[in-house]
Amino acid sequence: MKTLVSKKVVASQSEKPKQSRLFRTLGPGLITGAADDDPSGIATYSQAGAQFGFAITWTLLFTYPLMAAIQEISARIGRTTGMGIAANLRKHYPNWILQSIVLLLIAANTINIGADLGAMGDAVGLLIGGPKFLFVVGFGVLCAALQVYIPYSRYVSVLKWLTFALFAYFGTALVVKVPWIEAARGFFIPTLSTKAEFWTVVVAIFGTTISPYMFFWQASQEVEEVNDTPERKPLVQAPKQGSDAINRIKTDTYIGMAFSNLVALAIMFTTAATLHAAGTTDIQTSSQAAEALKPIAGPLAFAIFTLGIVGTGLLAVPVLAGSAAYALCESRKWPTGLARKPLKARAFYATIVIATLSGVVITVSPLDPIKALFWSAVINGVVSVPVMAMMMLITSNKRIMGTFVVTGGLKYIGWVATAVMALAAAGMAVTTQF
Repeated sequence: MKTLVSKKVVASQSEKPKQSRLFRTLGPGLITGAADDDPSGIATYSQAGAQFGFAITWTLLFTYPLMAAIQEISARIGRTTGMGIAANLRKHYPNWILQSIVLLLIAANTINIGADLGAMGDAVGLLIGGPKFLFVVGFGVLCAALQVYIPYSRYVSVLKWLTFALFAYFGTALVVKVPWIEAARGFFIPTLSTKAEFWTVVVAIFGTTISPYMFFWQASQEVEEVNDTPERKPLVQAPKQGSDAINRIKTDTYIGMAFSNLVALAIMFTTAATLHAAGTTDIQTSSQAAEALKPIAGPLAFAIFTLGIVGTGLLAVPVLAGSAAYALCESRKWPTGLARKPLKARAFYATIVIATLSGVVITVSPLDPIKALFWSAVINGVVSVPVMAMMMLITSNKRIMGTFVVTGGLKYIGWVATAVMALAAAGMAVTTQF
């Protein structure tokens, strides 16, 4: 009897680590992918679906392998070296490259934060009424406080739970009537155009799905995971951990990016089937898309769509502010990390607060929030090119990556992703001239 009980205890003990390992696998990649569908992204996908219908949904099929590869590369930089992207640039490349990239990243992130906070304030105003500015300030304070006052391990759990907000968009797609044959045709058969508007939307889609803040965030989160887990070491110091670590990164990243793109596809299907079909083609904010849905798709679709904006904003704003803080503090060699106490990393947490409050200020500045929301995605698309190029150089350098240099198909897809982003940005610049 005693032997039987002991066997049961051993079995239960062996099962628990398996369950916890499976749960822990979905971390930086899942959160990064979910944060990709922020209110700015929702606005971009809504505009794309409303303006071009199902004919532009193929871009998401095309971006998935590219974004998954480049995010895996980001994660591998952090896990292998034990340093974020900015720290690696500071250590191995000219300072002017690092400072230029960090400056562009902070500018793009701050605009993005302002646009997201504005969209969240608009969304709550649509649901319950009241002054938008108070909602914006409230969300800004909440997002900053979450990062400053909640311990890292608990904060990551909060972010994981916030990813469930994105299921709202699957619900919206089920509420409206989508002509699935037409949708499949647009998704699997690419449609191109010479119009400047088309390429602007394409760059915005690429800039939303492949964004520089995602690179910095996921790489730095891998560093946080190493620092927060005593048995983990950077792979250059502990090569034996390489196989398990890389397999975990692949699972986490490819699931996270698939989730991100499926949500984006649901938004585009919803707006294509409703707004585009009804002739409503000029949608410039996520809240505008929600409001336009109400008379066409009904109050339920409107409510679900609007609540999703708030949930995704609560996830994305801390990621945007956090990635800016990681980049700046790593570039200056200042104490960095959410696992540190605020008094031990003053500049890091100050950057988070300042970036978030700057976003609040943007919402009341002369800067048009509607234009900021859409163009922040375009800026991200342009900024991504030099960041991705430097990442590819880092992962090809044996002096930095040791035996874990990126080779084969992943290296090829990473360079293809970089070239595609450069061509998309160039296509927008050329067509805009005419």
